[in-house]
Amino acid sequence: MKMSFRKTLISRIALTTIGMVIAANAWAVEPIEIGQTFMTRGIEPTKGSNGWALVSHGVGENLFTVDAAGSLVPQLATGAKRLDDLTWEITLASGRIFSDGSPVTAKALASGFESVFANNKAALVTGGELTFEVVSDLALKVTTEKPVPRIQALFAEWPLIAFGSGKDGKAVFSGPYSVESFKADSVLKLVPNAYYEGAEDRASVNIRKFGDAQAMTLALESGELDLAFGLPSEVVARLKTNPDVTVKSFPVGYQYFAWLNTSRSALSDKLVRKALDLAFDREELVVAINGGLPATGAYAPYFPFASKEVRLTNLDKAAALLDKAGWMKGDDGMRARNGKPLTLLALTYPQRPDLVTMLPVVKAELARVGIAVETKIVDNIMQALAGGDYDIALWAQHTAPSGDPAFFLNSMLTTGASMNQAHYASKEFDAIVAKFATTSDGARRNELAKQAQSQLFEDVPISFLVSPVWYVGLSKRLENYQPWGSDYHVLRAEIGE
Repeated sequence: MKMSFRKTLISRIALTTIGMVIAANAWAVEPIEIGQTFMTRGIEPTKGSNGWALVSHGVGENLFTVDAAGSLVPQLATGAKRLDDLTWEITLASGRIFSDGSPVTAKALASGFESVFANNKAALVTGGELTFEVVSDLALKVTTEKPVPRIQALFAEWPLIAFGSGKDGKAVFSGPYSVESFKADSVLKLVPNAYYEGAEDRASVNIRKFGDAQAMTLALESGELDLAFGLPSEVVARLKTNPDVTVKSFPVGYQYFAWLNTSRSALSDKLVRKALDLAFDREELVVAINGGLPATGAYAPYFPFASKEVRLTNLDKAAALLDKAGWMKGDDGMRARNGKPLTLLALTYPQRPDLVTMLPVVKAELARVGIAVETKIVDNIMQALAGGDYDIALWAQHTAPSGDPAFFLNSMLTTGASMNQAHYASKEFDAIVAKFATTSDGARRNELAKQAQSQLFEDVPISFLVSPVWYVGLSKRLENYQPWGSDYHVLRAEIGE
């Protein structure tokens, strides 16, 4: 027992010494300066989208993740074995250490995951409530409420960040960086996680949040930033003439779409929603944001479960549907019914610059069929949507972050889903999505995703608009940075310095 204690003490002293040396090296180099229009709202990983943001910022990790090739791969885990319909055993990688020097163990992770499931409804979407049993330091038994054909995909979903609890009761993480300080909506200061491989070669990082992408662009041009993530497309041509800046584009798994609020008077009518979908000109929207492809459905075109149907623009059909719904054109070319004008409120948010660019284009497109649109840009889009005062909301969403189609459909479009901003309810759609729980065959899951998309095309609670490309701007210091994984992995161990 004494020998064991002595070894443990020596080990901890060694780890502490390593941490001090690495920290000193990091402080000796100027921090990498990163600009983004989004930032975590806090360090508490169970709240809202913080889990996703902390992984994006290089602080947290998952048991499984999607790599640069789009493949589902282990991260903190090494594998998973199914024991019965509802039970799995997950094996953890050995030798992984949290940023406070404590080991990543099944017990530590179980406690963290239990907290996630207790506090974040989005975690319940795929498997329902999960329970955890520690088998050994590196083995965790997981029991799901609902059958889950691919537990690896579930633990790659954005709410399920892996974390432990430090001596002060606050969360500790295992990613390549750890939090030095955080000022909400302003700056997140990071230092290398001393216990993550290669820490001695990493500089510290400052992530700055910008209120708009134009201000971020100016900061890049003035030399204040090493990485500007999510440049507005209209500045790309100008930046490419700057010898001190490298601009890179990359396809993303995000889709830009319009929520159509089915609980609102005008949009409760499917004829009106179909008319809107036919009035949207996706080619025009692609031109407006200087890149991407017209969306064919819920998923980026490189996914095997993406729909291949072209979403047509047809103003004559749109007009006929509006006539049928009783919304007739007046002398001014705008529509009204029983003396009430057809005026819709469309929202979006500045954290996605492309959506801001698209908003006036959408307004002009709907005006062509006689629909008046009032537009509003809101900084806190979730708060605005919770109030329910909107007809259309332009939105950006990674629709297959775990490489599987089910999570998006379950979490954002099934009846009563916590993120269903269309207030859409369809027994037919729900029945299709429910089959994912008992379907493990990949080809069959792809087919279910296509069936679900067809039902969405019929009901139109949502209009899929653009499969975008994104842009990053880089200083010479980070000119080797390779963007991938949309904004799920902005800051990584291999940042390219």
